[in-house]
Amino acid sequence: MAEGGSKVSTFPECAIIHEIYDGENAEEQFEYELERALESGVPYIVVEPSRLGDETARWIMIGNCLHKTAVLAGLSCAISTAIPSDYVFGHLGLPSVPRLLGTTYEVFSLCSGVVSFACAALYEVSWQSDPCCKYQVEYDARNLAGLPLHSLTSASPVVLVRKDNTARRRLHSVCTTVAALCCGLRIYRWYFQ
Repeated sequence: MAEGGSKVSTFPECAIIHEIYDGENAEEQFEYELERALESGVPYIVVEPSRLGDETARWIMIGNCLHKTAVLAGLSCAISTAIPSDYVFGHLGLPSVPRLLGTTYEVFSLCSGVVSFACAALYEVSWQSDPCCKYQVEYDARNLAGLPLHSLTSASPVVLVRKDNTARRRLHSVCTTVAALCCGLRIYRWYFQ
């Protein structure tokens, strides 16, 4: 690749981590530059080193997966708690709810709540303080057209775009809280009714 010093080009709204290998600590320098760009909060970050770009994209994908799992599991817990098993199985044409199916339905609700809580807790511990959680990988060619990608040596850089994740985190927290309350209600019903 190119010789010289490792550098970060900064356009008004874009930081570019160039893939310039100079010495044995080039990979560490790339990581340092990415961390600095993430903490500065620029709207766009272009990561030219392929290994670092792929790792960053995977990290963001795992965070997205945990977030979506927490939300969907929380919603399924809330819905399955709000709709009684007699109502659900009555619409399936069963004359009465077999005890095993009713218990399975309740266990599903409880497990969904536990999964929601576990994913939310893992997300809060691992991703909450990471500045990378405020970024998403950009794939839309129309949005990439305005970026200075013509000066790159890499054929497939990873482009990160800063997104406001306030609404997303509120949804995440509300769904998990509702799931925890529904689990508490299920446990209360099992032991006291």
